[in-house]
Amino acid sequence: MRFPRPRARGSLLALLLGAVLVLAGCGSSAEQSATEPATPASGQFPVTIPTAFGDVTIEQQPKRVVALGWGDAEVALTLGVQPVGAADWLPIGGDGVAPWMPQDKHYTTAPTMLGTLEVSAEQVAALNPDLILDTRASGDKARYDQLAALGVPVLSIPAGGEAYATTWQQQLDMIGKALGRTAEAAQVRNELDAKFQQAADAHPEFTGKTVAVGAKMATSYGAYVNGGARIEFMERLGFAQSPAVQALAGKDFYITVSPERMDLFNADLTVISPIGIDASQIDSDPLFQAVPSVKAGHVVVLSDKTISQAFASATPLGLSYAIDKVVPMITEALAR
Repeated sequence: MRFPRPRARGSLLALLLGAVLVLAGCGSSAEQSATEPATPASGQFPVTIPTAFGDVTIEQQPKRVVALGWGDAEVALTLGVQPVGAADWLPIGGDGVAPWMPQDKHYTTAPTMLGTLEVSAEQVAALNPDLILDTRASGDKARYDQLAALGVPVLSIPAGGEAYATTWQQQLDMIGKALGRTAEAAQVRNELDAKFQQAADAHPEFTGKTVAVGAKMATSYGAYVNGGARIEFMERLGFAQSPAVQALAGKDFYITVSPERMDLFNADLTVISPIGIDASQIDSDPLFQAVPSVKAGHVVVLSDKTISQAFASATPLGLSYAIDKVVPMITEALAR
């Protein structure tokens, strides 16, 4: 059996994921070896964590973790735990380990690569997991019910959360508690908070400037609104979300931008990512190039795939990498 595709939310998943690769490989070596935690738990067990489907109690430190949600595997690796099964949402390819991950955070035994929107229950069960992470996902009840039917604690989206809207802070906190890595999670959060603050302090010229953050796909544009990691990233640097874009916000964390409303991208700074297309299609689009801020050169096109993925990752190490790479690009764009 396979978990059903989450309910559609407009073209949300298309903009969110771009060209998601649904991987369903097999990795018998991961199935056969019990992954002992490299270090003892810094947190306490049993631990109870609230989720959208009720409280989840984890009795003891997990040894065989399956990470299904967006960024769940990366966060587990960041905290020193190697999942035996993982999903590749961005998609990175291979074992899903992003280029910004330091070598000591890579797998020593490759995980079984599982699906994203659809996951084989048989494959998950064959991995004999003692914890399933699905903290940034659809929050679909049918998906949760089939995972829970395996008789393993399932850490789904937060209580009161929305589909794919789990913040990096919530994800880090939930996974840190579930893995018994609360001290490590707190350190990771403190380091990223400090890095954002240092970048903002180093660039007071960012403060109060408006920003429009968007993406171009094959047939459409979209602009992000409050509630997503991309806007939080820019706000942490001192920027203010474009009032014109935010005024059109609905339930999703982006709006579709029609050819007639390309003016919505006009702000003190415009940031745009290609999704499923080559960045040259942005550079050659006369409608986008006619936007006043773009025409003036106050635009950052995230044409490098790794930088674009990091900016969209909403994971601590991905965001840290994005700070290193995107801030100089912003500085250059504003100086034009």
